[in-house]
Amino acid sequence: MKLITTIVRPEVLPEVKAALFRAGITGITLSRVSGHGGEHEIVSQYRGTTLVMEFHEKVKIEMVCSEPFVQPCIDAILSSARTGEVGDGKIFVQPIERVIRIRTGEQNNEALTAVNATEVQQAALRAADDA
Repeated sequence: MKLITTIVRPEVLPEVKAALFRAGITGITLSRVSGHGGEHEIVSQYRGTTLVMEFHEKVKIEMVCSEPFVQPCIDAILSSARTGEVGDGKIFVQPIERVIRIRTGEQNNEALTAVNATEVQQAALRAADDA
């Protein structure tokens, strides 16, 4: 099992989420974050004062995947989040030792399977077909 954390531009979130669902990744956690990487600073004026915006708004997506889903997850993020510009983000992959579903006590891979995984995947595929 791996924890996959990715930082992406907020405007690509809908495409990334749809690509993850199509790849079978249904359990994700989103956080709005700000950070600074290789992008240029944004300089703006506010009431006659020059402001330097060092941090850029991003979205952090975290998911734990069993081994067969790790590479499809990475591929889904790369194909949907890449613009080719500085600031597209990063993907971090870390090992996970143990997962326990609180409600049932299921552990590891059994705890990762979403109750409605099939429904979510089918909805994502229908949406892609309609687009």
